[in-house]
Amino acid sequence: MDGTVIEAKSKQRSPFIVSRGMKFPKDNQFIKGQIRGALRKDLYEGKESDAVMKVVRDDDVVIELGAGIGYMSTLVATKRKLKAVYAYEANPNLIPYIHAVHAANNVKNAHVHNAILGARKGTVDFYPRKNLLASSLVPKEGEEAPYSVKVDVLNAKQVMKETQANVLICDIEGAEADLIPAMDLSGLRAAVIELHPQWIGPDGVNAVFRAFMDAGLAYYARGSTRKVVSFRRSW
Repeated sequence: MDGTVIEAKSKQRSPFIVSRGMKFPKDNQFIKGQIRGALRKDLYEGKESDAVMKVVRDDDVVIELGAGIGYMSTLVATKRKLKAVYAYEANPNLIPYIHAVHAANNVKNAHVHNAILGARKGTVDFYPRKNLLASSLVPKEGEEAPYSVKVDVLNAKQVMKETQANVLICDIEGAEADLIPAMDLSGLRAAVIELHPQWIGPDGVNAVFRAFMDAGLAYYARGSTRKVVSFRRSW
């Protein structure tokens, strides 16, 4: 049999989609449509991935807020020799999949939590939806009796103290304007934030920048592209 045919059939039988050298288990619930296509083309979280690779170094301790399908935590754990990565994700349905991604890529220094960070401990309603990208902490306008689950809110300052993280990766769909100013950023060497100006407006964007400036971190242009912005303590 022609070697090309054998290789093609082998790829068809693979239980994984490979993106930037990382394995993602095929899953009809989460890995479909736009996400599946972006993974296959190495375009998923492209700008954020490029930024992260410019700021994360060996021996860093990374904290990720908004772990999603486990893409960024797997990227930093496999491309850098980290001490640890702490990933926080509000959607409880994603937690088993994140673990599966980490296992497929032999990531052993990741700590995954079904929780969000906030100014104080508590719980909050989270609205999981069939469309992964549509899940959120708020109901949609006009949505009647949406399904929700209770998710733990952990004290942001306490988490930063306990993890001793020195790099922050954050993509939390507009909650950054409230959370970032409430965090203790003084121990960070660098951060990569995906801003959502369409939701937080100019005041929210300024609040994020001001929080990093007050903590002694400056805007890092080489690690920033449009809504993905990076900050570093020194260049």
